[in-house]
Amino acid sequence: MNVYDGQRIAAMLEKHGLVQTDNVEDADIIILNTCAVRAKATDKVYSALGRIRRAKKDGALLGIVGCVARESGADAFKRIPELNFVLGPQSYHKLPEILKNPDTKLLNIDMSGLEKFDELPQMTKSPLVAYIPIQEGCNHCCTYCIVPYTRGRELSRPFKDVINDTINAAKTGAIEICFLGQNVNGYKYTDEKGKLYKLSDLIRETAKLPEIHRIRFTSSYPTEMSDDLIEIFGQEPKLLPFLNMPIQSGSPRILKKMNRPDDIDAYKAIVKKLKSVRPNIQISSDFIVGFPDENDEDFEQTLQIAREIKYINSYSFKYSPRPHTAAALMGNQISEQIKSVRLQRLDLQLNENQREFNTSCIEQEMVCLFEGNDKTGKHLVFRTPYMQQCIVDKPDYEITPLQKIKITDANKSCLRGEIIK
Repeated sequence: MNVYDGQRIAAMLEKHGLVQTDNVEDADIIILNTCAVRAKATDKVYSALGRIRRAKKDGALLGIVGCVARESGADAFKRIPELNFVLGPQSYHKLPEILKNPDTKLLNIDMSGLEKFDELPQMTKSPLVAYIPIQEGCNHCCTYCIVPYTRGRELSRPFKDVINDTINAAKTGAIEICFLGQNVNGYKYTDEKGKLYKLSDLIRETAKLPEIHRIRFTSSYPTEMSDDLIEIFGQEPKLLPFLNMPIQSGSPRILKKMNRPDDIDAYKAIVKKLKSVRPNIQISSDFIVGFPDENDEDFEQTLQIAREIKYINSYSFKYSPRPHTAAALMGNQISEQIKSVRLQRLDLQLNENQREFNTSCIEQEMVCLFEGNDKTGKHLVFRTPYMQQCIVDKPDYEITPLQKIKITDANKSCLRGEIIK
């Protein structure tokens, strides 16, 4: 979501005559696009602001947009007096106002709706991977999650607006579409004629575009994996055989405290259905360790679900208390030391799963998406259908964005391969 927001902010400012620069010292306007999902992310924002305010040139505008802006509100101006603007994730389309009135302080953390999508200009050149938000906010209210406060309640964009965005992306260079939402598979939109559209309809319509070769979505919620969405994995070859479906914990007791689906058997049944319609599909997840009152037995259940599902790529974090969340007020907060030990043990298991899957890919041939050169300039970086990074030697001929690659080696973090001519 932040990648999308950053791209649209840049496109919007270019319409007003600005060009991007990599040097803070040269910039006339400096924008931090922020995430507040963990306390560490918020801390990094203010640390960066402290460095930037000392480095920026006199008269340069400085501000924050996104979830930290929404979380901090007017208090951000108190912490960093040099700030010129603080704009929430639904308000960054107001940035041109600060260009017109640079001497004023602009605060807008309004959560009123989807106005920004109407105000933002269409991209004139899309990257190979186009991120298309289809809904904002979330109604599930997990007790650890700040999203309902920073992004608001769930709102789905009109079906035609989303499809228009995908058509524009296809016409301007995209070959992969990634649908985005805090609860992306909860997308539901009813048009003026009473017709209900769901994520499966967006996928089916997008797959008709000849320019688009790959489709994916993130991040999904287990109970929103409806039968129509599961079935389309078996029907549409452009939909990648990869799904991020966070479970967060393997303990029903902790999941209940998280206000998450606590029926582990139901979660396993979804995975089984997916594999029955798409045998080669692989699952990734998110995990939180050290949630309030998590005991050793709860944690062992998390290790067990990681072993059983064999997630091929996962994000794991120590629980981080966030303001405006119920979990921050719960008793029996777990010590940082215990969290660190548990995270290390979980990461060992997840890394083993990832290494095992990566190794199983050796000798396979996959159609992979070109991402760019590596840091040395001697190799090319591709992305497999399972979102693995694959490194190949740079050839002495021109390549196309999609290449068939034979996997020749693997480790925990990436694959090695050779282009098949």
